[in-house]
Amino acid sequence: MQHSGRAVEVLLVEDNPADARLTQEALAQGTVVSHVTLAPDGVEAMRFLRRETPQFASAPRPDLILLDLGLPRKNGREVLEEIKGDPSLRRIPVMVLSGSEAVDDLQFVYSLHANCYIRKPACLDEFVAVVRSIEQFWLGIVTLPTR
Repeated sequence: MQHSGRAVEVLLVEDNPADARLTQEALAQGTVVSHVTLAPDGVEAMRFLRRETPQFASAPRPDLILLDLGLPRKNGREVLEEIKGDPSLRRIPVMVLSGSEAVDDLQFVYSLHANCYIRKPACLDEFVAVVRSIEQFWLGIVTLPTR
């Protein structure tokens, strides 16, 4: 689904280059026109979201955030806490996409109102299938909040 004739803006917060590339490729091959911005760590993700520094001054507001938990400089828990604590950002749906199987991580992200928690599959084909299901549901079926 395109929103108002424009591409869906996705912020991918992922430090693993292979996972980032696979996610971007799977979304690019999907049926929904999307534009993916990659933030390789939590500090850069928050700078992007807050449009800090000249580099991000005109950054688009994402329609959806895909967030890994195991990030350098500022971990995904801290990023989620900042997003959900900021009135200008908290309505953006955040999907946690993490390799963590820790119950504490699961409980924590839902306590901060993450929209969902998906464990990253280890198998390449399953990983691509998960990303495509995200695209189908979140970008094709769900009506996302307006920016």
